[in-house]
Amino acid sequence: MRDRLFRFVLDHPVWVILLSVLLVFGAASGAKNLVFKSDYRVFFGEENPQLTAFESMQKIYSKSDNVAFIISPDDGEVFKPSTLAAIYELTNESWQVPYSTRVDSVTNFQHTWSEEDDMIVEDLVLDPEAISEADMPRLKEIAVNEPLMLHKLISEKGHVTVVNVTVQLPGENPVVEVPEVVSKVREMRDNFVAANPDLKVHLSGMVMMNNSFAESSLNDNATLVPIMFGVVILGMILLLRTFSGTFATVIIIGFSIAGTMGLAGWAGLFLTGPSASTPIMVLTLAVADCVHIMTTMFYEMRHGVEKRKAIEDSLKINFQPIFLTSATTAIGFLSLNFSDSPPFHDLGNMVAVGVMLAFVFSVTVFPAMLRLLPVKVAQIEEGESDTMHKLADFVVSKRRVLFPTMAVIMAAIVLLVPMNKLNDDFVKYFDETVPFRQATDYMQDNLSGMSTMEISIDSGEASGINAPKFLKTVGDLSDWLRAQPETDHVNTLSDTIKRLNKNMHSDDPAYYKLPTDRELSAQYLLLYEMSLPYGLDLNNQLNVDKSSTRVVATFQNLTSTQQIEIESRIYNWFAENAPQYEVSIASPNLMFAHIGQRNIYSMLLGTSLALILISILLGFALRSVKFGFISLIPNLAPAAMGFGVWFLIDGQIGLALSVVAGMTLGIVVDDTVHFLSKYLHARRDRNKGTHEAVRYAFGSVGRALWITTFVLVAGFMVLAQSSFKLNADMGLLTGLTILIALIVDFLFLPPLLMKLDKSKATETTEDTNSNDSDTHSKDRETSATTADGKTTEGDNNDSVNQPA
Repeated sequence: MRDRLFRFVLDHPVWVILLSVLLVFGAASGAKNLVFKSDYRVFFGEENPQLTAFESMQKIYSKSDNVAFIISPDDGEVFKPSTLAAIYELTNESWQVPYSTRVDSVTNFQHTWSEEDDMIVEDLVLDPEAISEADMPRLKEIAVNEPLMLHKLISEKGHVTVVNVTVQLPGENPVVEVPEVVSKVREMRDNFVAANPDLKVHLSGMVMMNNSFAESSLNDNATLVPIMFGVVILGMILLLRTFSGTFATVIIIGFSIAGTMGLAGWAGLFLTGPSASTPIMVLTLAVADCVHIMTTMFYEMRHGVEKRKAIEDSLKINFQPIFLTSATTAIGFLSLNFSDSPPFHDLGNMVAVGVMLAFVFSVTVFPAMLRLLPVKVAQIEEGESDTMHKLADFVVSKRRVLFPTMAVIMAAIVLLVPMNKLNDDFVKYFDETVPFRQATDYMQDNLSGMSTMEISIDSGEASGINAPKFLKTVGDLSDWLRAQPETDHVNTLSDTIKRLNKNMHSDDPAYYKLPTDRELSAQYLLLYEMSLPYGLDLNNQLNVDKSSTRVVATFQNLTSTQQIEIESRIYNWFAENAPQYEVSIASPNLMFAHIGQRNIYSMLLGTSLALILISILLGFALRSVKFGFISLIPNLAPAAMGFGVWFLIDGQIGLALSVVAGMTLGIVVDDTVHFLSKYLHARRDRNKGTHEAVRYAFGSVGRALWITTFVLVAGFMVLAQSSFKLNADMGLLTGLTILIALIVDFLFLPPLLMKLDKSKATETTEDTNSNDSDTHSKDRETSATTADGKTTEGDNNDSVNQPA
């Protein structure tokens, strides 16, 4: 069956190419259905407990998605008539932002004070034309001394302010809704800055973060994919010295990417930050198949074999190992379905499909193109040296030193793994070139952080928020939160009640405290609510029957570990001080804080299952339980060593890195499979001793392995340049792991094989002749047995013997 396929491909290359083009175009047409989903919620499954808690809170209170206009005057003074007039205009215009439900700023803050027996509630700046320079000190004093404004709407120095627009996205079409809001606020910003050149404006908030997920990924694809194509083309031309082979490889890559993205579109998948990196991953992984087929074909042709026969021999020799490595790579990526984050499911499934498409195209379209394209290779000359054979000589002669040395080095690096910390900082998902990151860092340095926790406290009874005991608990919690070193701001009902109590006692500061009478609190609150304008009510703090309230604490930009620790402290505070109330804590920040740690545990299961499946595959392929177990060491060690080295680079493991072990497991198996298959071929079919079998494996497949490793590492290093940290860290650690895998397979696996594989006679002859190059050169030119039992001229090699 396999041989008939090869013969058909080589006999009818034009028909194979035309049929493949039709199939690819059919699949690729689905790419029109691919759209980018700009919503941080896509990172969380429907059953994620933190998402469930957050969505429940959003249903009880008004939604908290927002856009923040961060305004900083050049002269460092917000409280000037002209600046307040500009902020007043921007505040009014912000009601025109799509889906806006509330706008908060220093100008429309609902300031209260007493006038004889009346309580006045009105905007802090009611009419910008009616204020003068003489009013500025009073307005500034009110703002910087009001706890509900300080570090939320105004900085302590009064040099930075915020216009905060709360939006309630319908969620029916997030692909359109978020860009619609972002487009409007950017237009408003540009117009505002043009009209007020002395004012700088940054844009932050959850909506801007949502949009940054999409923009960063799309910008990366617009820049990184072309760079990677350039790296592959240049690398293959320089390393394999073939234009036609490089052209055919680029076509296979294009077919694989187009087919993958098109099928994803037909399947109804959305693009997200992680899954948008699929083209780069498919691109790098697809190259490996073509390199192995080409290197074997070139080797045969350099030894005088006619081109068609060389292509056919190469397909026969490489079909099984390429299929095996493609299958193991697909299994590794499919293990991402165990991730707690749906975008990684899509990434795993899309890359798995891409890898298998690359396999199909590499054994059909690729040889068909090689059959038609002109391919010229120089005949190899007798006695030319080969770097791989020199490396083999070194490994064999130094095996007694390499084995313990590599074992100690590997063990030492693996011991660093537990020193990594499970940590994440979702603001730093974007590098400093991203406008959202710049705005958020500026806001952190001058006003407050973006890390929030929404604390819902349920009194258990209708109108229970007015109970003195409940209000005291809310007030005590607010005071305790403000005393925490990480806290920037606390938005709490207790501050409003204290201010109203003071106002109703002729603004006597002695009455800035919570009333002790339930009816009095209820009357104050009713009077205040009736005085509030539309859109500035208390629905963001109170539920409908006034049985619960929401306290929103804003912290410095914190890592996931710090946020989880604060969350635990809050729950402990309630356990000790108010165990009678039902409390829930939620926020987007907390969702991201927990997802990394949840993902670690879920991926342990996925990686374990992938390891079992890959081990079974290897056992069948190698036809040996013993060698299946031996292969586990070079397959598992690279990922563990990669995380060990990561401790020296960063030391923080978050959402992106939690999937790397499962993802790389299938990739690093490739090197082991190709090396072991050639080693076992030499042992079983050519009756060689362990030392000569190692030299045979190096000579036959070593060159192809380091070329494919170079391409893979280059590809993932390009991904590491992404402005989206999830993709950048994933690319860096994956590339690092693949490089470590090659080092382990070249310097540790051969000494391990020579030490453990004692199934044949002792090799005293080899020991005495381990540096005899004449013996080695003979081994390069003898005939090799192909996978189907036939012999072909030249070794069963995947490499091109060239001068070192």
